[in-house]
Amino acid sequence: MFKMNLEESWKNLLQTELEKPYMLELKQFLSQEKQNGKIIYPQEQDIFAALNLTPFDRVKVVILGQDPYHGPNQAHGLCFSVRKGVKPPPSLVNIYKELRDDLGIIPPDHGCLEAWAKQGVLLLNNVLTVEDGLAGSHHLKGWEEFTDRIIELLNEKKENLVFILWGTPAQKKAQKVDPKKHFILKSVHPSPLSSYRGFFGSKPFSKTNAFLSSKSITPIDWKI
Repeated sequence: MFKMNLEESWKNLLQTELEKPYMLELKQFLSQEKQNGKIIYPQEQDIFAALNLTPFDRVKVVILGQDPYHGPNQAHGLCFSVRKGVKPPPSLVNIYKELRDDLGIIPPDHGCLEAWAKQGVLLLNNVLTVEDGLAGSHHLKGWEEFTDRIIELLNEKKENLVFILWGTPAQKKAQKVDPKKHFILKSVHPSPLSSYRGFFGSKPFSKTNAFLSSKSITPIDWKI
């Protein structure tokens, strides 16, 4: 059976969810795929990396992605992020360009965003697994319901979070987030297909830190 190791604070909040029929079916599906010799990304121990690196009480910022990368050695459980030594994908290259233009931060020579996660930036994908080479292959298997619950808990139990929503799918995913309790930043996706239609120049990093500072919350050091 697929193991799903989860950080304690999230485990306490999500235990009931993990025991629901849809999650048991999802675990069964993943186990079966593995038995059938399918290659699944990210590795089993990294499926919950976003939650494990950013405990519930430390979340300050939420960035929503869609699927894990479906190429070898790319996905490691954080949206938009790849392991060191792996070439940063085009959307991440554009995120780095906006970071440079917004805050003057020189882009690093790698694509690993763990430093953000450890400061309270929850880098959450909508779907947490994918089959090698098949984008979207684990859609509608249960992950969407699970990640909806995560957003619901954040919205209900916390306040003064920053939700950075790049692209229509992310904005739909977080449409129930209360704008009176949280700060919501929206723009088009950083993909090369859309980035010039409003992602560049949107200044999400400085706006996030200005909001956090206004609430006496320590801002994020975006330098990696």
